[in-house]
Amino acid sequence: MPLDLIQTELGADRAELTEKVEALNTQFCHHSAHDAMHGALEAIEELALVSSFGAESVVLLHMAAVVDKATPVLFVDTQMLFTETLEYQQDVSDRLGLKNVHIIRANDEDVQREDPYGALRLSDTDACCNLRKTFPLQRALAGYDGWISGRKRFQSGTRAALNFFEVEDGTGRIKVNPLAHWAPEDVRAYMDENNLPRHPLVAKGYPSIGCAPCTSPIKEGEDPRAGRWRDQNKEECGIHFVDGKMVRAGEKT
Repeated sequence: MPLDLIQTELGADRAELTEKVEALNTQFCHHSAHDAMHGALEAIEELALVSSFGAESVVLLHMAAVVDKATPVLFVDTQMLFTETLEYQQDVSDRLGLKNVHIIRANDEDVQREDPYGALRLSDTDACCNLRKTFPLQRALAGYDGWISGRKRFQSGTRAALNFFEVEDGTGRIKVNPLAHWAPEDVRAYMDENNLPRHPLVAKGYPSIGCAPCTSPIKEGEDPRAGRWRDQNKEECGIHFVDGKMVRAGEKT
């Protein structure tokens, strides 16, 4: 197909996707997070929930389970996670009756070629995250029309205008953010009201939990994410895309 026709077709697809997202945001703008979750699962044919099974993940997992326990859940096992996270993933999946959990890992060949000794994180944390989390997740998402994220407006300035639904630039997928309008106290209240199990590391001073080598407990008064990649100029693993490029929280776009 000639390049100009390909660009025209991509532009038409993008316009159609944008129109769908705008319609969904208009429909659910005054609705609850649960309504947005339910609407997304009905409106988007191939939709997955991406979960780290971290400190707050159980909220979205519970919402999805209430609507449909067969909702695909993608869990990236970087093979550097805390043992507590792996045990928590199994416990939460069993308690909520999740029937469609996919454990995603990097290809063995890629790991052997790029990080055979597990030391890549010491010289290049971004490359380590790309190898073990970002690229495996993007491969796993290739067959989906959209994915559900736990992003919230209060988390950074770049998310201040976050809507329930958005077009993920560069991928042609819809990103769903049911908790976009929630504050930290809303998350805690939902967990209390529904008697949801906490990640065991939260009680030990880990309010934000990633890979074991790159996560440390925080001190009183510190930002909840201060223990992630401590003393490094890094805030996220880079699973979010703008204009087809991975971005970190707070990065200018």
